[in-house]
Amino acid sequence: MRKTLLYLFTLVSLAACSANNNDSAPAPETATYSNPVIARSLPDPTIIKANDGYFYLYATEDVRNMPIYKSKDLTSWSFVGTVFTDNSRPDFEPKGGLWAPDINYINDKYVLYYSMSVWGGEETCGIGVAVADSPSGPFTDKGKLFRSNEIGVTNSIDPFYIEDGGKKYLFWGSFRGIYGIELSNDGLTLKEGAEKKHIAGTAFEGTYIHKKGNYYYLFASIGTCCEGVNSTYKLVVGRSESLMGPYVDKDGKSMLDNGYNIVINSNNRFVGNGHCSEIVQDQAGNDWIFYHGVDVKNPQGRVLLLDQVKWDSNNWPYIEGGSPSLSASKPVFEIQQ
Repeated sequence: MRKTLLYLFTLVSLAACSANNNDSAPAPETATYSNPVIARSLPDPTIIKANDGYFYLYATEDVRNMPIYKSKDLTSWSFVGTVFTDNSRPDFEPKGGLWAPDINYINDKYVLYYSMSVWGGEETCGIGVAVADSPSGPFTDKGKLFRSNEIGVTNSIDPFYIEDGGKKYLFWGSFRGIYGIELSNDGLTLKEGAEKKHIAGTAFEGTYIHKKGNYYYLFASIGTCCEGVNSTYKLVVGRSESLMGPYVDKDGKSMLDNGYNIVINSNNRFVGNGHCSEIVQDQAGNDWIFYHGVDVKNPQGRVLLLDQVKWDSNNWPYIEGGSPSLSASKPVFEIQQ
């Protein structure tokens, strides 16, 4: 009997010890993330992998003076600060908002292009540029590149910078045509004598061009961005074998004639999804893209969404399910402590 009691006591003690050990063990890190990755209004995101190993993300100034966030893994973000202060913010449109930034690393400087506009100011809005030694700033404004009424393109907002063939280019436009033009070697002015080229039609804004293989992919947004749960924004794409086009959809219809293929549509949780960031890769070679959308559960502003970009057998980009994921596997990163 004593042996039996001793045996039972030992089993109970081992079980209790095991339970205590389990209670004190750290919870395993989840392998998934949920959208929105930041449940704060961060429209028109742009992203860069900086020299310090962090990703930095910037957005339209629903946070005044343009917010900056940083992350090691694309899903856990911390607020860094703002691009400008009230004293340093651009003023070529005195009552204008700072919209749709585009971050780049040019000649050992972090160079951020931005739009400045008031609602309805399609002829006075324009695009400017600021520089910094660090991705967290401080950024020094270098002034406007041009305004709509100076360059002859109504609604000159939504800049996007790209280098190709040793040259630097800026693309821009919003529902009055998408245009491209060559920049100076430092990227801070238009190249002397450069002429703008019409790239895509009046259906589009929020241009981003991604080079993959033999193709340039022009991502853009169509529909309405800013009507809450009634927003109709969608992310679309066309492609070309040349940076300056012609860009066509899967059926060969030109984007100059408003041809496109839808990449991200709406679903029951997120609507008005579009204006994407640059595509970035994780350590497994997977492609990821940020964009904004309206969360119907909390439709205040446009929250930050993340999804993996996949490529079909004909090398066209798509998002699994064709609309924002609610939860998905995380990007692959080995975080160094």
